[in-house]
Amino acid sequence: MPHPVVLITGAAKRIGAEMGRFLHQAGYRLVLHYHHSEQAAASLARELNELRPGSVQLLYQDLTRLDELKDMADRALGCFGRLDGLVNNASAFYPTPFGEATPAQWQELSATNAAAPYFLTQALAPALKQSRGAIVNMIDIHAEKGLQHHLLYSMAKNALATLTRSLAVELAPQVRVNGIAPGAIIWPEHELSDEQKQRVLASIPMGRLGEPREIAETAAFLLNGPGYLTGQIIALDGGRSCRGLPEA
Repeated sequence: MPHPVVLITGAAKRIGAEMGRFLHQAGYRLVLHYHHSEQAAASLARELNELRPGSVQLLYQDLTRLDELKDMADRALGCFGRLDGLVNNASAFYPTPFGEATPAQWQELSATNAAAPYFLTQALAPALKQSRGAIVNMIDIHAEKGLQHHLLYSMAKNALATLTRSLAVELAPQVRVNGIAPGAIIWPEHELSDEQKQRVLASIPMGRLGEPREIAETAAFLLNGPGYLTGQIIALDGGRSCRGLPEA
């Protein structure tokens, strides 16, 4: 059987890149999507193709251009001629305090976090059904209760959670659809104060940040099975959601 193929959106850096490395090591061929981070994406592709020549291809796309996602899906399928997995990882994330948020911010946050996963999945569903593949959506523990000053982002991630559960029904039994709701894995790119970081760490029963590799391990678990597991969202947060969610 040929190596299975997975498309990872937002795969150039951070958690997306770690998932790419882990899944590549597990035997997958990769289609790595990027938007702004061309150099990081190219470097990752070179790194992995040196380990297994011809196993990784790059795919550029601005995910806010929703009318182009059918073409993106066609280009993704053209990379290796099949698709066995889709990881909707790409995400815009920044504060939008209530009273100051703009329609443009809503359009960007909702597009990358909810609308793009919907339309990309819609376009790729026939191929995933043919391969009896799986989808993993990257959600957030704040999708349910919200994150202070990030209401638009939380709304969009809540929509992605609803999409995950609904698609599990729509695409069954050929395609399984699950999600990961990370807690504090790595600090966000916008700076947090030491006090904010300590408050987050104090709220985590496991007493530490999660590691990107732990997200990657969970994604691989959801892509590979069990075959009866669908419609579930795993809170990978060190037990934080069991205590409530102090604001960062």
